[in-house]
Amino acid sequence: MKDEVIRRLGPLLLAVLGLAFVPFVTSDYVLHIAIQILLWGFVYTAWSLMGKFGLVSLGHGAFLGIGAYASPLLWNYTGLTPWLGIPIGILLAVLLALIIGYPCFRLRVVGHYFALVTLALSQVALLTIVAARDITGGSLGMTPKAVGHSWYALQFPEKPYFYAIALVAWAFGLCIWHLVDLGKGRAALEAIAEDEGAAASIGINVMREKLRVTVTSAALTALGGSLLSQYFMYVNPDTLSGIAVSLQIVFAAIAGGMYSVFGPTAGGLFTIALPEILRISLGTNFVGAANTIYGALLVIFIIFMPRGIIGWVESRLAAAPAR
Repeated sequence: MKDEVIRRLGPLLLAVLGLAFVPFVTSDYVLHIAIQILLWGFVYTAWSLMGKFGLVSLGHGAFLGIGAYASPLLWNYTGLTPWLGIPIGILLAVLLALIIGYPCFRLRVVGHYFALVTLALSQVALLTIVAARDITGGSLGMTPKAVGHSWYALQFPEKPYFYAIALVAWAFGLCIWHLVDLGKGRAALEAIAEDEGAAASIGINVMREKLRVTVTSAALTALGGSLLSQYFMYVNPDTLSGIAVSLQIVFAAIAGGMYSVFGPTAGGLFTIALPEILRISLGTNFVGAANTIYGALLVIFIIFMPRGIIGWVESRLAAAPAR
C-alpha cells in the first residue's frame, strides 16, 4: 500500500514542482489562462469522483454557484473575510448535497432519473440566484468590494499570488482523488456501480458510500467556485451556475478522462486553452467558428476516445511495448 501511494504521488509532486516555475517564465496573460485551467481542472476532478463510479450528476452547477456566491455575498453585506465565507459556502453545498442525495439514494433513484433530478437542481439554483436580484445582482451578476492587495480579503491584483493558490488547490484535489481511489471505499463504490442489489447483499452500506462520495464531490466543487469568484472578482449566474456550467463540467471531465488523475485537468486544458487559441487564431474573420470547431472536437473525443484524452494516451503507451 505504501509503495502504491509513493508510485502514484510521484508524478503529482513532479507536476507541482514543474508548474511552480510557470510564473517566472510566462507573461500575465499566459498566467491568467493557467490559473483558469488549474481551477477548472480542480472542479472537473471533483466531479470525476462521482462520475467514474457511475454517479452521473448534472447538478454540480448548483454546488459551484453556492460556493461562488456565498463568500462575495458575506463579504459585501457583512464584511466577513473569505477565509470564513468560503467554508460557509462549502457547508451550504454539503447541506444541499445531503438534502438531494439522501432521498435519492434512500429511494434508489439511479441512472437517468438521478441525472434528471440533479439537472433540475442545477436549474433551480440558477433561477433562485436570478430571482434574488436585489441581493445577488440577478442576471447582471455582482462584484465583491475591491480593497486591493489583501490577504484578509483574499484579493491580489498580482497574478502570481493567485496562481500559487490555484496550484495548491489543484494539488489538493488530486490528492483527494488518490485517497478515494486507494481507499477501502473504492471496491464498494465499484460494486455499487455494477449492481446495487448485489452490493447490498454482501453487506455494503450503499447509501452511506454514495453519500460520502457525493458530499466530498460537492464540497470540492463549492471550494472551486469560491476560488473562481475570488479570482475573477465578478460573479455571474450564467458562468458559475446553471445547466450550461453543469454540462461543461461533465463534458470536460469525460473528454479529458475521468478515470485518470490528470484526465480532468486535461479536460480543463481542452476547454480553456483551445477556445482561446481558436479565438486568437481566427479573430473576427469567422465569427462563431471557434465555438463550432471546439464543439466538433469535443464530440469526436467523446465518440472515439471513451476513456478521454489521457485514457487514450495511456492505452497507446501500454500497447507500445507489445508492438
